[in-house]
Amino acid sequence: MTRYFVDCRDMPSERNCDLAMSGSEEHLVEAAAVHAITAHQHEDTPELRDEIRGSLKEEVPGAHA
Repeated sequence: MTRYFVDCRDMPSERNCDLAMSGSEEHLVEAAAVHAITAHQHEDTPELRDEIRGSLKEEVPGAHA
């Protein structure tokens, strides 16, 4: 199973959020959307989830060790 990661530092933000997450595409998009909604007051829209999905990067095994 391919794992992906997303890092808030790669997204435009006024809060300088430094949260990073990794997981399967399905779970990561859901978790990142919840974070964007609760921490950054974004509206839960298909466009938000598409933007998150487009920002996912494939995780390289051992890169975060």
